[in-house]
Amino acid sequence: MSEPRPSDRHDASESDDTFAEIVDEATQRDPDLAVIEAGSRTLRTASGPVPGDEVPARPADPEVDKALRAVEQELAGRWGETKLEPSVARIAALMDVLGEPQRAYPSIHITGTNGKTSTARMIEALLGAFDLRTGRYTSPHVQSITERISLDGSPMDPERFIETYQDIKPYVEMVDAQQPYRLSFFEVLTGMAYAAFADAPVDVAVVEVGMGGSWDATNVIDGSVAVVTPISLDHTDRLGTTPAEIAGEKAGVIKQGATVILAQQPVDAAQVMLKKAVEVDATVAREGMEFGIVSREIAVGGQLLTLRGLGGEYEEIFLPLYGAHQAHNAAVALSAVEAFFGIGAEQSGSLDQETIRRAFASVRSPGRLEVVRSSPTVVLDAAHNPAGARATADGLSEAFGFSRLIGVVGTSDDKDVRGLLEAFEPIFAEVVITQNSTGRAMDADALAAVAVEVFGGDRVQVEPRLDDALEAAITLAEEENEYAGAGVLVTGSVITVGEARLLLGRH
Repeated sequence: MSEPRPSDRHDASESDDTFAEIVDEATQRDPDLAVIEAGSRTLRTASGPVPGDEVPARPADPEVDKALRAVEQELAGRWGETKLEPSVARIAALMDVLGEPQRAYPSIHITGTNGKTSTARMIEALLGAFDLRTGRYTSPHVQSITERISLDGSPMDPERFIETYQDIKPYVEMVDAQQPYRLSFFEVLTGMAYAAFADAPVDVAVVEVGMGGSWDATNVIDGSVAVVTPISLDHTDRLGTTPAEIAGEKAGVIKQGATVILAQQPVDAAQVMLKKAVEVDATVAREGMEFGIVSREIAVGGQLLTLRGLGGEYEEIFLPLYGAHQAHNAAVALSAVEAFFGIGAEQSGSLDQETIRRAFASVRSPGRLEVVRSSPTVVLDAAHNPAGARATADGLSEAFGFSRLIGVVGTSDDKDVRGLLEAFEPIFAEVVITQNSTGRAMDADALAAVAVEVFGGDRVQVEPRLDDALEAAITLAEEENEYAGAGVLVTGSVITVGEARLLLGRH
């Protein structure tokens, strides 16, 4: 990650002038800290790593690694991301004693059920292509906790992550002492992100909610652009049991006078969002109405798109990600960036086409239909609810011509596992049930009992250890002379995907 450039160290008036020039130019043209070590059982190697990996390994310096582990351990001692006390009081108190760092830059705030992280990465790439310095905050991480806070398009380096934690730690302890409950794991990380963005300094922050919206820890920012990716049923015990109830919580990110970029939604969820927008005098741009996908073609390594944004059409966009859902995410991301620059409201015209093409071509989204080895092909995808699983199944069927597909599935214990397994049943010849190393993992035998009901006993194999499950799936994929046409999909949880990624040598 690059350090602040000398040109970044200017006063506020210079920053405002520079930002105005950029806008003018542009418009004219899961508390899951467990990590499987590299010394775990070695699987048969692939032909080599895919270039462009954006997920950092453990620090090479033993002292830095030790210090990072100490920070991880301290954070792990706090409430995890699944234990919540719905309130922004604690994070607001932390922001107050830190001097309101989240007010030092404009923000784009992203909520929804699926697609948030991929959309955030696309927005980050687009803004960076227009020479804006970005900060991105997403969750959960695939392998390293440092992935959650990105500066200039790269995960925060371990030394800076440690330094940021140490800088805010006294203030965190001060707030802990004043509140009925200590700040949670996610709240401390959110405070770290907002402080790091102010310190950098960034020109714009791209912030993904952790859960919900109105009482999420990230919701102490006033995002000038609010993005709502598709809403479906997830975290129903906390957010509601219908899309409309869930939308009611997520609508909390829509602030007074903001622009709302609304992906395609269930009708009842869309109605809730539109009502909230009217209440706070926000402007709404809807996918399928004000923006959307004009055309989409499968291409080698991804897809070729023509998108209609708020300012016109953008042709011949290569997106190196698979699946129709990623094309929809791209349309949402493009419109969010246009809205940030004032396109469609304050400004006419469109953004520079070549810059848009270059930005989208650079996008990576680890753990989202990501190919990590060949012979046989192994694909990782972090789908963890039925809607995400259906999108993954469709994308996989469209982009890969597998003659036989073996699933490796390990889920968290608070998910709709039956719905997820039913979404994958039509595309899996067989499924290997496993579990990841965290306390949130669903017991492999319990998950297998559901899988047998969905797939039948003859299509289900149980391997509680993830390394054994991967080995078994690869062996199944290579059977019956189907070596060249068979594949493996590892899915069910971001944590399972991250641990599989390490076991397969992606570190």
